Amino acid sequence: MWSQKLAVRSARLARGVCAFRSLCVDISLLQRRRSGCAPVHAISCARFSVGTRIARTKMEHANVRIKMPALTRCTNSIFRPLLGISGFLLAVCLCKSAPLPQQGAVPASAILDLKSRAESGDPSARDQLKEFLVSADPASPGYDQALSWLQVSASQNAPDALYRLGYLYEHGRGLSRDFAKAAENYRNAALQGYAAAENNLGALYQRGYGVPRDISLAFHWYSLAAQHGSPVAEQNLGTLYFLGQNTHADYVQAAKWFRASAEHGLAQGQSSLAFCYLKGIGVSPDDSQAAHWARLAAEQGHPHAEALLAFLYEHGKGLPLDYVSAYAWYSRAIADGDLSDADRLKSLSKVMTAKQLEVAKSLVSAQSLAPRPASTPSISVARSLFSDQ
Repeated sequence: MWSQKLAVRSARLARGVCAFRSLCVDISLLQRRRSGCAPVHAISCARFSVGTRIARTKMEHANVRIKMPALTRCTNSIFRPLLGISGFLLAVCLCKSAPLPQQGAVPASAILDLKSRAESGDPSARDQLKEFLVSADPASPGYDQALSWLQVSASQNAPDALYRLGYLYEHGRGLSRDFAKAAENYRNAALQGYAAAENNLGALYQRGYGVPRDISLAFHWYSLAAQHGSPVAEQNLGTLYFLGQNTHADYVQAAKWFRASAEHGLAQGQSSLAFCYLKGIGVSPDDSQAAHWARLAAEQGHPHAEALLAFLYEHGKGLPLDYVSAYAWYSRAIADGDLSDADRLKSLSKVMTAKQLEVAKSLVSAQSLAPRPASTPSISVARSLFSDQ
């Protein structure tokens, strides 16, 4: 009799605890949706009463935010080290490629000579003028002459000139910023199959700059650009598949396009693919592949990939357990702007021996004096997505 009553009370109590936990989760989610996250270019976490965290991303650039649904729940002990590294940020971040290398001062006479040769059809002179316009200070001598040549070339419907003129309008370099004119020039180049213009037109539709915001058209132009071999567009298309924007979430397709971007040498794509391998998103989990792609991106100076590589060294995943290397890569990631890894570096230093710390700090010091990798010119021009630079 008493045993039956006790069993009934225990069952009721268990159901009440489960219901309470579920309510706590619902309340936590509701409060988070109402309050939102700080607009940081990183990953935020929602702490649940059951002791887990769900990875969520909010990114902001130019007052534009993109929300990513929670996809993976991890225990604190595993998830916490991932907060400052590539994680879902890299798997879903719409990409902007590395800045173009800045050119030194070019004499006005040299620009006039290049302009004359470009007008005669010299492809080398045309390329030098286009790079000068994108990378040089608009106040540089000869910039107005180079811009005049570009406008004439664009009026002749040359797709590369239309693309760069669109870029100058989008970023206000030598011209008043005008997103509508940027979109017009990008469109005229994109209609001729110019991949970089297709990507950047997709970016304008993604943000609603100069054109009505339309994710379906963004998806359309990213798809065309990716099919035409743009590494940035491949990363962006993978992102939309990952997020399920204008399509159902398809992690296999996302990983496919991240791989295409990675194989074309884009650090962002390499880092995204590394995280897919680490977490088994769209591919079979493979720590050694995660380490391979993370290293390629890290060696290009990608901060989140540097932190991911550090995490793999710290936990011996796909790489030998190596606290010294982990410390060095965390330090490099922080120096390159991923400040979220400071806590990981501090925690790691507490479990390292004095000798390990001495060696690691010497390695960091040596790295800080070494020259950093240069941007890849072949992909750096397609850099407009969420970029004001």
